[in-house]
Amino acid sequence: MAGRVLVVDDEKNITFVMQAMLEKAGYEAIIFNSSQEALAALEDEDPDVVVTDLYMPGPSGMDILDHCKAAHSQLPVVVITAYGTVESAVAALKRGAFDYITKPFEQTEFLNVVAKAVRTHRQRLKEPVPVFPLQDPLLEKDRADSPASGVAISSIVGASPQMQEVFKVISKIANSPTTVLLQGESGTGKELVAFEIHRNSNRVNKPFVKINCAAIPGTLIESEFFGYERGAFTGAVGSKPGRFELASEGTLFLDEVADMPLEMQVKLLRVLQEHEFERVGGVNTIKVDVRIITATNKDLQTEVKAGRFREDLFYRLNVVPIRLPALRERHEDVDPLIRYFLQQFNKKLKKNVTHLTPELLHALKSFGWPGNIRQLENVLERMVLMSEGEALHFSDLPPEVAESVTPPLSEVSIDGQPLSFKEVVKRQTQSVERELIEKALEETGGNVTKAAEKLGLSRKGLQLKIKELGVKRPLD
Repeated sequence: MAGRVLVVDDEKNITFVMQAMLEKAGYEAIIFNSSQEALAALEDEDPDVVVTDLYMPGPSGMDILDHCKAAHSQLPVVVITAYGTVESAVAALKRGAFDYITKPFEQTEFLNVVAKAVRTHRQRLKEPVPVFPLQDPLLEKDRADSPASGVAISSIVGASPQMQEVFKVISKIANSPTTVLLQGESGTGKELVAFEIHRNSNRVNKPFVKINCAAIPGTLIESEFFGYERGAFTGAVGSKPGRFELASEGTLFLDEVADMPLEMQVKLLRVLQEHEFERVGGVNTIKVDVRIITATNKDLQTEVKAGRFREDLFYRLNVVPIRLPALRERHEDVDPLIRYFLQQFNKKLKKNVTHLTPELLHALKSFGWPGNIRQLENVLERMVLMSEGEALHFSDLPPEVAESVTPPLSEVSIDGQPLSFKEVVKRQTQSVERELIEKALEETGGNVTKAAEKLGLSRKGLQLKIKELGVKRPLD
């Protein structure tokens, strides 16, 4: 199955056509002609993407969009409207819509947008991204202590010195037109920081438009950026503005910019230099005033040396670089995040977890969190769901976390029998070895020979360790 698509439109003939298109392309289509029924069923259907008409009786497409952003933040929502105005498209994109399509639409365009949304959703599930608390009263003290005077960071948890430095940079550059490059691991909050820069700028009342360069096929990326004219290619039954046009006078956030094809990098460089472009198939030059913020989890200088990223474009984007620290580098922020997530999951799961034992809190702070905020969120949700009392204990940790942290002495046992000191040391040593080997393999793309060199081992010695510790190579 290519994916699950939930479609909402009060016109039955429209949903009939979309259902036929989707099922022919291998998707499972879940059809609703009532927006109220669609909202009620959304939790149980678990779709990869929601496609909704904008104007319907009862809850509107905007209401469905708002609900999805609040309750299912990683679920892409595609809005369909018969009106086709730039204003309605901008309004939907500002509220968090993944994309929009205008009626009447052609099958190729419709399926391309759906395919892109499904790919993005599955990529988000595979590569965790952060979910930060908004307006949590438990965290107001942390925010009030921020030294970033003149900037209101209302949606990022950050009491640690590293995040305070990020806040300071935001306060200095937010109200300028300068291009910003955000660098950090998946899940460190690059999109959230991009939005905070926009929100604290004089462009706050203008569009904040996002585009994920990794989620768009190379054949479509130019039309996504610059739009197209009617007849520009098969399926272009009408004109459509691109993201640069939609972001005019506002901010355009280019996520995963390192994954942009080289031929598109040339065209982006021209827009950055000349502030103008033409739609695909068009002859009129369009002038734009757009603030560019880019983000990547890759080292762009390494990409330049490897010939995968243009050096001149790198210097254009790297005007103000901001590095976002991983969660393991700012353990001071684990506490407030835990408090927020406990409050959230108690409400969602109808539980009453009030505290964590000191042993568990120590473990959560000492864990490496390769998935950053999203991984912490998922671990806490699992523990709260399985809890049977008001406290969470070290023994409630899922195995993938518990095996990587040092357990308290009271927890070190097998079948109720305490482990010997020698066995505890052995297990902890194996845990450290496993972590180092996994990191080396990840950095070398699963190349055992190169990983062995990094670790100072022979190739055969590393292979024996991989087998002994049950390490999975990235390509396995």
